Amino acid sequence: MSNTDGSLSGKVAVVTGASRGAGRGIARVLGQRGATVYVTGRTTKEHRSVDEFPHSIEETAAEVDEAGGHGIAIPCDHTDDAAVEAVFARVRDDHGKLDVLVCNAWGGYMPYDQHNDWWSVPFWEQSMARWDGMFTSGLRAHISSCMYGIPLMVSAGQGLVVLTTFTRGRRYLGNVFYDVAKNGVCRLASGLAADLGDREIAVIALSPGWMAVERMPNDAQSRAQMESPEYIGRAVAALAEDPGVARRSGQSFAVGDLARMYGFKDIDGRQPTSYPIEV
Repeated sequence: MSNTDGSLSGKVAVVTGASRGAGRGIARVLGQRGATVYVTGRTTKEHRSVDEFPHSIEETAAEVDEAGGHGIAIPCDHTDDAAVEAVFARVRDDHGKLDVLVCNAWGGYMPYDQHNDWWSVPFWEQSMARWDGMFTSGLRAHISSCMYGIPLMVSAGQGLVVLTTFTRGRRYLGNVFYDVAKNGVCRLASGLAADLGDREIAVIALSPGWMAVERMPNDAQSRAQMESPEYIGRAVAALAEDPGVARRSGQSFAVGDLARMYGFKDIDGRQPTSYPIEV
């Protein structure tokens, strides 16, 4: 049954990397607010990018429908620029505009043959395949989505771009590849905002906390300390509903920061603090 509040009715959104995790949660919340949401990613009903995780973009699109919005699944490998361009050509042909772009595609956690304990291994002992996952399937994927998505906003004179990351750029994250990729997202937000100038288009880097997603511990004690993927979804929705959001362009926020600024809570009624608090 729909529980949409209609606050984003008529809005068109693209959420990349939306088969699971944060992207899935964001797409669901945008659907609850009545938006049309294009969900993209490599995992479809016919093809899984990670065998142990069954969720697909088609399932996310169906969840958007169930929430009260309109979900549209488009298979896309975000390392393929032609495929990315085709996504936004489809949006342009269908609607002639794009209101919200959430760049969330990320291949940095994909399994690799060398050093599965990669976090504790010095970078010079790691495979560059790990970097390719974080840069090509992460930071670069954000850039290519912006390259083809933002022009739809420029022509309309307004829009919101959210780049998901896991930092606010305040300290080293403990792994060279991860640190450079995630901090690069914050720098990308500030650079895009500078290029966009005084247009009413906000570009914001957004960092979730310890999310209860597929790869995380599933015991009750751990889950009690986590935030749901809908929490970051509510942050994106709050930004999209803010008529003055352009004033925040170029900045990096934690979801917990925005929860206090906009007054929303997680699905369990809590308002988790920014995590890690010093990042």
